[in-house]
Amino acid sequence: MDDSIISANNVHKIYGTGTLIVNALNGIDMEVGRGEMIAIMGPSGCGKTTLLNCLSGLDSINSGNIFVDQQPIHDLSDDKMSEFRAKSMGFIFQTYNLLPVLTARENVEMPLLISGISSKEAANQANEQLEAVGLLEWSTHKPGELSGGQRQRVAIARALVNKPAIVWADEPTGNLDSNNENEIMELLSFTNSQYNQTIVLVTHSDKVAAKADRIVRMEDGIIVNSG
Repeated sequence: MDDSIISANNVHKIYGTGTLIVNALNGIDMEVGRGEMIAIMGPSGCGKTTLLNCLSGLDSINSGNIFVDQQPIHDLSDDKMSEFRAKSMGFIFQTYNLLPVLTARENVEMPLLISGISSKEAANQANEQLEAVGLLEWSTHKPGELSGGQRQRVAIARALVNKPAIVWADEPTGNLDSNNENEIMELLSFTNSQYNQTIVLVTHSDKVAAKADRIVRMEDGIIVNSG
């Protein structure tokens, strides 16, 4: 594929030791184009989240090669990988992963502060991103004071605030009703088209997957259809 931003070659991931071994990923080959939105689907336990975690460097692999934006992430040290993630990646999780003691704005500021941006500039950029997801008026509220849909919007704002090349989303609408699901997917579709951000999402929802450019289907640790 021309202009691939993600490339995986013969990737294996094994969990367990001795006789208790699970081949979570069994020789994965895949490529994702820059600016593409793909949905990874398959039955529970087929390796979807493991694949996302390995491609993004959240989890290590046992063998194979993974290149993300030309970086060989399978060879990066933990420190280099953390630095690369902070600059080039955003993450959205089903359970939001917001810090409950921080306000919405403070949660969104976190990736910027970690990247070394001043607190004043981080606050300004966080406010801009919260406005983009329709939550500026809720910026001083803590996660416990927000609905599920609002919390996921904060999580999306946090994922997008440092303008990452790639956004990884693991069941981003899994805890939401159909109205909020539609709104969240409209947000992701907008950022994908407006800023040419690559989005890789794991989902069980056919409705969510229909928003993607391509659906990658998995079974038993292998890709059975790459769209």
